[in-house]
Amino acid sequence: MTKRKSKIKGKKLSPKQLKYSITKLFNRRDSKRLSAKQVIKKLKIANTKPSVDEALKDLVKNDFLREISGYKYALNKSAKTSSNSEKIETKIQEGKIDMIRSGAAYVIIDGLKDDVYVHAKNMKGAMDGDTVQIRTYIPRGRRKMEGEVVNVIKRATENYIGTLKVTRKFASVHAIHKQNEVEIYVNADQLKGAENGDKVVVKVTKWPKKPSHQPIGEITLVLGAEGSSDIEMKTILINNGFDLVFPKKVMQEANALSTEITEAEIAKRRDMRSVTTFTIDPDTAKDFDDALSIEELENGNYEIGVHIADVSHYVKPNTALDKEAFERSTSVYLVDRVLPMLPEELSNGLCSLRPNEDKCTFSAVFTFDKKDKVIDRWFGKTITHSDRRFTYGEAQERIETKEGDFAQEIEILNRIAHKLRKKKFKDGAIAFESEEVKFRLDENGVPIEVYVKERKDAHMLIEDFMLLANREVATFIAKKGKDKEIPFVYRVHDEPNPDRVADFALFAKEMGIKIEKDNPRALIDSFNNLSKMARRDPALRILEPLAIRTMSKAIYTTENIGHYGLGFEYYSHFTSPIRRYSDVLTHRILEKNLGDTYRTDKEKLEDMCKHISAMERKAMDAERESIKYKQVEFLEKHIGETFMGTINGMIERGLFVELNANKCEGMIGFNEFDESFNMEDSRLKAVGTKTGRVLKMGDPIEVIVLATNLEKRQIELAPVEK
Repeated sequence: MTKRKSKIKGKKLSPKQLKYSITKLFNRRDSKRLSAKQVIKKLKIANTKPSVDEALKDLVKNDFLREISGYKYALNKSAKTSSNSEKIETKIQEGKIDMIRSGAAYVIIDGLKDDVYVHAKNMKGAMDGDTVQIRTYIPRGRRKMEGEVVNVIKRATENYIGTLKVTRKFASVHAIHKQNEVEIYVNADQLKGAENGDKVVVKVTKWPKKPSHQPIGEITLVLGAEGSSDIEMKTILINNGFDLVFPKKVMQEANALSTEITEAEIAKRRDMRSVTTFTIDPDTAKDFDDALSIEELENGNYEIGVHIADVSHYVKPNTALDKEAFERSTSVYLVDRVLPMLPEELSNGLCSLRPNEDKCTFSAVFTFDKKDKVIDRWFGKTITHSDRRFTYGEAQERIETKEGDFAQEIEILNRIAHKLRKKKFKDGAIAFESEEVKFRLDENGVPIEVYVKERKDAHMLIEDFMLLANREVATFIAKKGKDKEIPFVYRVHDEPNPDRVADFALFAKEMGIKIEKDNPRALIDSFNNLSKMARRDPALRILEPLAIRTMSKAIYTTENIGHYGLGFEYYSHFTSPIRRYSDVLTHRILEKNLGDTYRTDKEKLEDMCKHISAMERKAMDAERESIKYKQVEFLEKHIGETFMGTINGMIERGLFVELNANKCEGMIGFNEFDESFNMEDSRLKAVGTKTGRVLKMGDPIEVIVLATNLEKRQIELAPVEK
């Protein structure tokens, strides 16, 4: 009898093939205990140890294998022989759906360490991001909890963008939402002029009760033939849960608001219209949230006002405007557009601190002594008048040349801002600054240049005074509620995850950087030292974003734990109510506590904080998606051109390279080189099998753009070999 030749011998298997081959191996040898190296030897495959380790750990998660001492694995016989139909019932719990490609999902439940797996057949029509009730259980013979959806509490989105398909009998919209397909039926006689193949926005009006049924909806917006950049940007917004238009009732309320500031209203406010005041914003800004005023007092001290648009004066609780603003929670800034939190009648008009107009404002006014230290502070409603609108470039010109209108005032503000910044870092702030990618677009919104925004004194001047106001407002509320807490919206940032820091420290050590992690202050000093070194050595710049990933996400909450990254004990968001609902809440609570003490329902406020934090994350995802799309769109016109880049990531299939000139990131497959490479376990470097050539993180490399894929947001590169 001839021995059948292995079809996988000497091959590098895909993750799916690898897991399948490992399951066959352990089923054949169920009494064996094997390590990753032994698996490679038994299967005679070309995969590296890290990839096999990853596959083995996935099989442990699925209860097929169990991990034993000595980095070895064995078949999990108890799980193999158990009956999956038998369940140990637990209880009904509430969580959020995180869907995967297969149609199954993991449900994220507060207080549970591990997410709960829900099979596709148990989804009951729930979609990605939905808040659901699930019945959790542990299948007999297994250790991990599973679940089934029993009720959808809140839909993540009711609006979808998809392609309309029209037949003689019916019409439907085929949408892809978060990598999952959904088909929504619409009445064929209510297409609003849309034709077969058009991209449309559809609102679901009826969700199915049975998994086999489809949702029913109505077309709210016809976008036209698919394929344009405009449609892609709108798709990004819709898929992240943001409505493109405001409901009719919201617009009616916005249009009904009076533009007049009455004498009676002025009498309630501190009149600061005679004080020198101006705004400093980006060139394209239309919503001016904040303005600065400066006045020299008779004793030589300076009074500096941070004046913020008084949105809460116009947007009253429980109105349609207020409810819509809360649902959106934030303005969304894509590369080529802004989707505002408030209708433009407010965001760009009524509330915007435009020059030469009287405006209702909520102000934080600080008195600085001759040593530029804060010796007094005042919070309250004001009426202000902006004398000048500066762009950042115009303000920077005043700082550098010391000439032009208001040059002296800007110079004084800049001097004080430098001292505020110096104190901030002395008190424990982290100096990391993420590079902000900007685009220059043509008249059709197509990118013709991609560059990194340069942060100068004018940018940081505004930032430092906004930080001061945000910190002082939070400090005022916290200290007023020292004996009995005043529920408030804090912006908090927890200490870094110790496990992530440990992994990062090992990674940095390989690149010659020592990270002291014995205590929070030592870690901050190490991070700041890394930031200084990265400015001198470009190869170390890849460590900064990795260091940032060790940190927790900043969130809104009523539980104050301080802001680790800024080194502040108390911090809130007060300065941008036009584009952040958190700031609207801050204004309302602060106003009610300027005299008597006011306490709102803490539990209800915390629920609002969770929603606002979730919408902020969605907005950031949308922004990142738009940047990636525009980067790929930019490089479409540069296929075949060469660029210098830096290796900033490694996986089994190849290298990720960031192009130095425009910060676009693409991938080079190892198959594009003249030899194969073995990647080290650390994933810091790969070594050529023929020549011993070393490719490592941070190395410069010249590449050529091979291809782009807008649909997948991918850029394919190849090395330019000398």
